[in-house]
Amino acid sequence: MTRFALLVTFLTTLSAQSVADFAQHLANEYRMVPNVTYLTMGGIDLKLDVYQKRNVTTPQPTLVYYHGGFWVAGNKEAAILNFAPWLEMGWNVVNVEYRLGAVAPAPAALEDSLCALRFIAAPAQRMAYNIDPAKIVVTGESAGGHLALALGMTPDSANLDLECAADTSLPKVAAVINWFGIYDVADVIDGPNRRAAAVRWFGSLPNRMEIAKRVSPMTYVRAGLPPIMTIHGDADPTVPYPQAVKLRADLDRLNVPNQLVTIPGGGHGGFTPEQRTMIYANIRAFLTKHGLSK
Repeated sequence: MTRFALLVTFLTTLSAQSVADFAQHLANEYRMVPNVTYLTMGGIDLKLDVYQKRNVTTPQPTLVYYHGGFWVAGNKEAAILNFAPWLEMGWNVVNVEYRLGAVAPAPAALEDSLCALRFIAAPAQRMAYNIDPAKIVVTGESAGGHLALALGMTPDSANLDLECAADTSLPKVAAVINWFGIYDVADVIDGPNRRAAAVRWFGSLPNRMEIAKRVSPMTYVRAGLPPIMTIHGDADPTVPYPQAVKLRADLDRLNVPNQLVTIPGGGHGGFTPEQRTMIYANIRAFLTKHGLSK
């Protein structure tokens, strides 16, 4: 088994104490800058963590990660195992928090995510953290996958980043790695695949279907999008696998570079070490194909 495969297997079996030990090991190769405030909204400081490669001075490929939880749960601190393979690949990583539904309903999570992307693309942050603005890849699982898709697909004309503090323009992401994210938001809040957790993001908003359309990546599918890879289990009980199939069909129709990695019998994450090794082999090949390998 390769060093990379061993790492993936190792990460999936860590105890809480082992996580702390592994974090210490990463300190040898990475400088971690925790809880950088990228935006203040309603008296709340929204923060991100930066994992910056040590002993380099040139701009680096950078992954921006958004955690899952149907926009109403989860936190960035619990996400390190999900992006640790990117650290092994030598990428910088930015791990983002955003307002959850109990604090601010839709579209707040997407607005915050857009602001975080603008923040790290600003000249001061690019220089401080050696971020290559031409090699920013966005990713996340479940709701984080939705946010990653939205960041890659939402045009400036949607006006969802008007409250951002950064005065730089929204960067064009180089690629999207979507782990079982929601493509059609309306479907999971008031459609055949309605999910109670998704509904909570909208609360009692009277115009929730209008907002659902605004935050839905499907609304903005068009030619010229960045390359998009989707990883999805075909037995996912939470985010319907047919959404991934529709996304692939829509992107194929418009000649947008894309790939769907289907996990036979796979659920909502929780993939085996062997499956995750296969997934990351596909991710590395995808990055190489599109000129993004490190």
